[in-house]
Amino acid sequence: MNSRIGVILCGAVLLALLAVAGCTTDPGADQKPSGSEMTVTDGFGRTVTFATPVESVLCSGSGTLRYLVYLQGEDLVVGVDSQDKNYREIEGRPYALVHRDHFMTLPLFGELRGRDDPEKIIAIGPDLVFKGFLPGTSYAAGMADVDDLKARTGLPVVGFVYGSLRNDAEKAEIHTALRVMGTAIGKDDRAEEVIAYIDATIADLEARTGDIPAAEQKRVYIGGVSLAGTHGIISTEPAYPPFLWVHADNVAGGLGIAHADVAKEALVDWDPEYLFIDVNTMTTDDEGAIGQLKHDPALQGLTAVKEGRVYGVLPYNFYMTNYETVLANAYFVGNVLYPDRFEDVDPVEKAEEIMTFFLGEPVFADLNSQYGNLGFTQIPI
Repeated sequence: MNSRIGVILCGAVLLALLAVAGCTTDPGADQKPSGSEMTVTDGFGRTVTFATPVESVLCSGSGTLRYLVYLQGEDLVVGVDSQDKNYREIEGRPYALVHRDHFMTLPLFGELRGRDDPEKIIAIGPDLVFKGFLPGTSYAAGMADVDDLKARTGLPVVGFVYGSLRNDAEKAEIHTALRVMGTAIGKDDRAEEVIAYIDATIADLEARTGDIPAAEQKRVYIGGVSLAGTHGIISTEPAYPPFLWVHADNVAGGLGIAHADVAKEALVDWDPEYLFIDVNTMTTDDEGAIGQLKHDPALQGLTAVKEGRVYGVLPYNFYMTNYETVLANAYFVGNVLYPDRFEDVDPVEKAEEIMTFFLGEPVFADLNSQYGNLGFTQIPI
């Protein structure tokens, strides 16, 4: 960890711990041990009481198991959904690359995206079920689903929204999810460490580029972003966090924060200086966005294509967002756009550092090899 990140991270950890110590209204912070029980408030404001210590859990919903791995609680998992049960040749989730040999041996409790099988859950009999929901989920709808699962299984169920790094409100949902889970499994300190690391990393990125005038910010576009499957060049993130953090001008930024499909004609009209391609697109027919850039005459006329400024980044979404990958991608993007601001950072070494912090192993090379090592490099068109 370089000195800049170290200083920022130490300060962020201290502030996070002080905030937790001084505030009892945060979700997860109002645990009330009573003999061998604990009560927490989940992400929907529900109070959930369960026996402690928690020794076995299930993680329902897209990405929920990822958070448990971040919290170093993977040994508590006693069942998985179909997304973690089934082997796939190309695995775009770093946490699954590290743990899939173990996770695939566990019992199946339901289908992907939170389609639980109450009978299977009862048969497994976990101490606790965590159930996550997509950003933008109605609290009323989320609460109803969580209460329904509790009623059908008789088990304690802790719910929350997965969140995102696209804005402060959705970032707060990440904090809530990590803190609630951390409190329930006795990993409060690790939850604060993860939150502080994310915040410190973002602060480092923004400090490197925050003084770049708007007129000098590079015009960029990210294509081929996955959402409930793989997509082509028109699939993008208008609030793609790496662009926000390194102060690049996202040509699709005026479309809000939600995932968007843009018209090909709009992309041609925008004509960004730099194109970044989410390499998971290559698993679609004809290489997805990469194939489109190679064969579509209109796209071949883009300045970035003609001048060789097309670059690969690793999967943003794969069964929800890979936050370790998002942070790593940001350093690569910054290095491409503003090399003088990132001359002290080797993007690959930084990616391995980030992966190791979140997952316990430097898995960048394994992840990238699945995509022909097109991540963090110039893509020939």
